[in-house]
Amino acid sequence: MRGLDAAGGLAALRGLLARPLASYYLLISSAGLLLVIGLTMVFSATSVKAYAEEGNAFAALTKQAIFAVIGIVAFWACQRLPARTFRVLGGPVLGLSVALLVLLNLLLVYGRLFDTDPRIGPFEAELLWLYLGPIGLQPSELAKFAMVLWGADVVARKGVKLGWWKELATPLFPVVGLLFVLVGYNDLGTMLCLLALVIGLLWAAGVRKRVFAVLSVVGLVGVGLLVAVASLGAGSGVKGEENYRLARLTMFIDPPPPEECKIAGCYQLAQARYAIDLGGWFGTGLGQSRTKWDWLPAANNDFIFAVIAEELGVVGCVVVLVLFAVLAYTGLRIARRVEDPFRRLAAAAVTTWLVSQAVINIGGVVGLLPITGLPLPFISDGGSALVVTLAAIGMLASFARAEPDAARALHARPPARWVRLVWAPLPPLPGRRRRPATPPADRGSVPRARTRRKDDDETAPRGARGTRTRAGSASERRR
Repeated sequence: MRGLDAAGGLAALRGLLARPLASYYLLISSAGLLLVIGLTMVFSATSVKAYAEEGNAFAALTKQAIFAVIGIVAFWACQRLPARTFRVLGGPVLGLSVALLVLLNLLLVYGRLFDTDPRIGPFEAELLWLYLGPIGLQPSELAKFAMVLWGADVVARKGVKLGWWKELATPLFPVVGLLFVLVGYNDLGTMLCLLALVIGLLWAAGVRKRVFAVLSVVGLVGVGLLVAVASLGAGSGVKGEENYRLARLTMFIDPPPPEECKIAGCYQLAQARYAIDLGGWFGTGLGQSRTKWDWLPAANNDFIFAVIAEELGVVGCVVVLVLFAVLAYTGLRIARRVEDPFRRLAAAAVTTWLVSQAVINIGGVVGLLPITGLPLPFISDGGSALVVTLAAIGMLASFARAEPDAARALHARPPARWVRLVWAPLPPLPGRRRRPATPPADRGSVPRARTRRKDDDETAPRGARGTRTRAGSASERRR
């Protein structure tokens, strides 16, 4: 009976996955559950500190909920756009992100050179943030989405020409290198995420393996240089003091004993492991974390997964990992099923971006990877990251509705008109194969000048047809 039950369950699962809109519903459900978990854990991780400092336990939750509403609006807008609109937006969005990154880095360099506040006019910089009055933005988050749109469009246009290095060198690699420098100077973790995004994009395009080998070597050299420039003040570094990027790397390779780690530079990692150990299998209960009481640095952002492990235990961690696994499966499923090359490349790039960022964050928290300071998608506290992530999910939802089976099913039984106006329009039907042309109908007798002598057409070779004797009057020959 157990075998029959298992077989029946697998058959039911295959049946659900075979439905036309399975990709769309899997994407919406996994992203929605991760967003709900994120809002819950942001409130749990910040309520005590917010009440002690501001007298309002809901301060951080209210701010994050506002960004979540803006992100849902961005999701709604992106899922209504066709693929050609995303291709048109790629260049302008990339140009805007590069301009914001240049401005951010210039303000930071200006502040350090003249030992003053990094502010010029209404613009102010603070490490990864660029402020225009009260409005703050992380340009590196916008750069991820811009790289997806512009890179997928460029690679799709090149097509089979990607086999030549010249086609990769213009203009893809120079723009990618510029983004790596502008982003990696302040944020090495986001630069690694961009590198994973580009690798996923080229992998989906079928680029040869030697390209990935060269990219790996160049990436390692670039990471080494970015680690070295932290001694000159890049990122959070201070000139003349210890290189914090190199310290994180060496502590990951050769960690000190736990008793020394509590007072050395790996304090954050020691507190995260302590929180995971306290959680056990089923956790201490939602809201019952102790390390979030200002013991664990960045508990609401980079290390929120440690709070999940402490309050929800191994079970809660497994739920989060399963949801990210479903998101990864759905994104790759969409990339495999869509027909348009741009949609396929963009879906693979977005999936690589979100999954690699989650892997880097969780790996750093549990000690399997060096700490990089990347937020956990959907869950960590942060407005720019949440809005851009939900916009990318909206684009994926648009691609999921454009799968051939999904498009046919929606056109076969279209939803109500108000649903199409409020939620999303019908996707375009997939391209149909051209049928062979039918022979023209018999239109009566053909003029004598257009007829061919049967014996000439069937028996005379091509070279001999030019030597045939012309017959008929001059007017018939002209006709």
